[in-house]
Amino acid sequence: MSPSSAPVAHLVSVGTCLPGDPVDNAALAKLVGVDEQWAEMFIGNTSRHFAVDLATGQVRQSLADIAATAADRALAGAGLEAVDIDCVVMGTATPDQLMPATVNLVADRLGIDNVPTYQLQSGCAGAVQALDVARALLLAGRCSTVLVIGGDVCAKHLETDFDPGSRTPAELVNYVLFGDGAGAAVLSAEAFGHRVELRQVLNRLVGLGKPPGQVVDWFGLGDRHSTRTAVSEDYKAIEAAVPVLATQMFWELTGDVGWTADTVDYLLPPQLSGRMSDRIGDAMPAPGAERVNVVRTVGNNGNALPFLQLAALLDRWRGPGRAVTVAVESSKWIKSGIAWERA
Repeated sequence: MSPSSAPVAHLVSVGTCLPGDPVDNAALAKLVGVDEQWAEMFIGNTSRHFAVDLATGQVRQSLADIAATAADRALAGAGLEAVDIDCVVMGTATPDQLMPATVNLVADRLGIDNVPTYQLQSGCAGAVQALDVARALLLAGRCSTVLVIGGDVCAKHLETDFDPGSRTPAELVNYVLFGDGAGAAVLSAEAFGHRVELRQVLNRLVGLGKPPGQVVDWFGLGDRHSTRTAVSEDYKAIEAAVPVLATQMFWELTGDVGWTADTVDYLLPPQLSGRMSDRIGDAMPAPGAERVNVVRTVGNNGNALPFLQLAALLDRWRGPGRAVTVAVESSKWIKSGIAWERA
């Protein structure tokens, strides 16, 4: 096969969904007792969206709800119908149930049937993993148009019925740091829509012998009264490790596609928190590349973030150029990245 006829994976469209109105730090201060100044100085997130009403504990939207909305918007952006999709891949750390897989609930809502579906359970790297699977299927010629979804509903793991004064900063940080959201993209072997090529996708597990930097627990009937904390993270370990892993992935990814740092036009750095993501992005290579950060206003909504970054990128990307996405997952330490190019 000649280079001109070799299969290529193209990004056609992106759709996103953020549940409800943004919840700012002042509202959080009233709901859960966080200190507004501490939230801004330590985390740097100014708002986030929750699928759960923290005031009442009522679940307003499920992951399937917001993922279906994001996917529907991606399909509309591509000018496609459900019948045009021949595979669906989803990445999430917080599925609605252990079974059925949330990807199948979303496909059913969209009217997609009789196609292969895949759900990958992973944290911040899950969206990149899902895009990697989709790209591999396209390059292998097994599919021609793939719907890729990423999203998380973190709020369902946050306790809502408690005395605000009874929680430590280590517990309250989860309310400031995390948010809920979903994103989706249509990938195709044909160049249409945004016509951005996925030049390379990399995923590397680098956690051998390292303790998890983050744990999101799942409680069943047998252990629902466990004293384990549902969500915990080693913030200091994350702060120390992520910048190093992000830079490593940047060089590995650009080396694979033969780019130099000064030829990268846009950099989509890991989205941990407003302040940390700014620091990581500033310290990464390609100082001339425009940084695309969104976590400050949407919260850390896990697998939705790469799609939210992509949507923000596409709003400003005009003409030819190159972009690099880097995502780092702290649960068991995964570094991942994507090289994008528009001719």
